[in-house]
Amino acid sequence: MKVRAQMSMLFHLDKCIGCHTCSVACKNLWTDRKGAEYMWWNNVETRPGTGYPTGWEDQDHYKGGWHRDDKGRLKLTLHSKAGGLGKLFYNPSLPELDDYYDPFTFKYGDLFSAPEADQQVTAVPISKITGKEMKIESGPNWDDDLGGSDTFARNDLSMEGVDDAVRAQMEELERVVFNYLPRICNHCLNPACVGACPSGAIYKRGEDGVVLVNEDKCRGWRMCVAACPYKKVYYNWTTGKSEKCILCFPRMETGQAPACAHSCVGRIRYMGVLLYDADKIADMTTKPEDELLDAHLGMILDPYDPEVVRAAESSGIDAPWIDAARRSPVYKFVKEWGMALPLHSEYRTGAMMFYIPPMSPVVSTIENDLVKLDLPEEREDFELLEQLDKARLPIQYLANLFSIGDQEPIRKILRIMLSIRTFKRRQSLDGGVIDAATIAMLERAGLTVNEAEDIYRLTTIPTIEDRFVFPPYHREMAIEELNDPLAHKGETGLGYIQPAHRGP
Repeated sequence: MKVRAQMSMLFHLDKCIGCHTCSVACKNLWTDRKGAEYMWWNNVETRPGTGYPTGWEDQDHYKGGWHRDDKGRLKLTLHSKAGGLGKLFYNPSLPELDDYYDPFTFKYGDLFSAPEADQQVTAVPISKITGKEMKIESGPNWDDDLGGSDTFARNDLSMEGVDDAVRAQMEELERVVFNYLPRICNHCLNPACVGACPSGAIYKRGEDGVVLVNEDKCRGWRMCVAACPYKKVYYNWTTGKSEKCILCFPRMETGQAPACAHSCVGRIRYMGVLLYDADKIADMTTKPEDELLDAHLGMILDPYDPEVVRAAESSGIDAPWIDAARRSPVYKFVKEWGMALPLHSEYRTGAMMFYIPPMSPVVSTIENDLVKLDLPEEREDFELLEQLDKARLPIQYLANLFSIGDQEPIRKILRIMLSIRTFKRRQSLDGGVIDAATIAMLERAGLTVNEAEDIYRLTTIPTIEDRFVFPPYHREMAIEELNDPLAHKGETGLGYIQPAHRGP
């Protein structure tokens, strides 16, 4: 067992309001330079929709990720070693600028220097690349809040397999239902960008699993851009180098949350350490598709297991990092409660960012139907959990995003969320009384009352220390906290540093 530590982020999609504050915070901090105008290391997509860049999930076109060949071996979808040489100077799988958007600004000077005229003067858009006038035809959030439109929702590849009747219902503009999908680099366990780079410029940090680009080694071949199935590596047309999300590691190393997580208005983001068995990566990535998701989640180890602790210590992971893994909110949601899944495990990269699927407006619809049936309360609870297929956001659609088309993991998570929602509502309406029918409803969802309370607290009223549990990166952090009278309360000056520390 080769234990490694991974800093992971979790997105609670049921709480995302699509405000794009995270995107703007990241943009202002990291990509406000020339050549990086079109880069959105963090973006929030309206779903159903085609995403950013347009149609990034179409691996038949983009050739991203890995695939399992006829002999069960793992191969880059982009090319073989020999095929890579032929694509060094022309790669048809690369996204074009039109798949993103032509960065633009406006000729604001015209507003001040234009001669007197009978018509209102306007600032004409110009390309930031060519400097010429242009017509704006797309942007980073061009399909924002247009999930029901013919143009975008109908072309969402994850709509494959959705029942025709449900699809027709979703496409009615007056009944449009959509959700938001924030995306950053997944800092994968088996990143295709690393495997495809001819220069060896991309690497995965050993201490926390962050995937980075060494720009001194980067030669601008852009194989990383094409090979990443999530299209989260970008090419800077000014410097001739590739760039990507760095998970704000300079902030994490001082105990601060990444800019996107810190600025999140809906508090949908959680961060923490996960321990995984690196010896299982090769076996996981070559599993048949119906076993892939379980193998992916099965790599995450229990930080309370004595055998895991011994293996972690022998791999150089010290006690403070193991303690951070035990307190990790990501571990709780992913492994303890089984509520979060990775995005598109079928790409076989071992994505390490996780998502709690959203609940669509289902409760009132189902409850209205149950009232008509005049069922007893016990039976209503059962029907409420079993009629999730009536959700306006189809389970099959969510399964295509998060569970390789298998609907049962999605149903399990939605049962948990719906039962907790019903439990807390009845608890508040009935003066805190928990009756047998409500407990039975939780049990059918696989929960105890204590687990339901813990999930509710971490979902709705978490403190900043609950949401962001960072391990200590440096000995200097330990020295600083030992001299900080508030350190043992988890209330350092920065507000995020935990009391344990890495290093001698």
